[in-house]
Amino acid sequence: MKSTYSSIVIALAIVFTAFIFSNAFKNRNKSNNYILVTGLGSKDFASDLIVWSGSFIRKSDNLKNAYAQLDKDREDIKKYMLSKGITAEQMVFSAVDIDKEFDEAYDNYGNKTKSVFTGYRLRQTIQIESNEVDKVEGLSRQVSELINSGIEFYSNNPQYYYTKLAELKIEMIAEATKDASTRAEKIAENAGGSVGNLKNASMGVFQIVAKNSSEEFSWGGSFNTTSKRKTATITVRLEYETE
Repeated sequence: MKSTYSSIVIALAIVFTAFIFSNAFKNRNKSNNYILVTGLGSKDFASDLIVWSGSFIRKSDNLKNAYAQLDKDREDIKKYMLSKGITAEQMVFSAVDIDKEFDEAYDNYGNKTKSVFTGYRLRQTIQIESNEVDKVEGLSRQVSELINSGIEFYSNNPQYYYTKLAELKIEMIAEATKDASTRAEKIAENAGGSVGNLKNASMGVFQIVAKNSSEEFSWGGSFNTTSKRKTATITVRLEYETE
């Protein structure tokens, strides 16, 4: 009787263990029934905002004279910009930077032996921000006219921006999602199945690079400001169940 009871217990244990392993195997296979795809959204666009700056300098051994010369330069630059169609509201002048300059003398061993004050160096910057991109871009290339008038003017490269990035990003996410969904359907179709519910969705890095350039993408995201015409890209990663 005892032997029969033990046999029944062992048989039940075997059946129960087999059921547990069978269930685990089914669940394991079920959890692997998914498709992971990445979709790409891309858009070419032209910048609609330009920021251009330049600086002008005056040097003198007398601080008062240096200020007077710099004030005259600033007024001449303002008149010049107004004549080119730039409004006063678009022009921002920075505070004046003042540096004392010295001539250094050294001995044969490289030790400084003398420092002679040679004068003051004053520097001021003008920055122009405008939606008239082509106009300001052309102006940035005409600074030789200011230099020929006797102003020591240094022009920086313009910076280009786009004021509708939020709307552009939404449009690109929709495009990338559609692209990923199409890829998932094609993969499932080729495997003889179909796409089920969306399990997961995540957005990749948003990149802006110069159009038709070999500019490298960055894992942290690129944001080109040196080119007027740009290309924006974004990736979307989707995980679907399969049926």
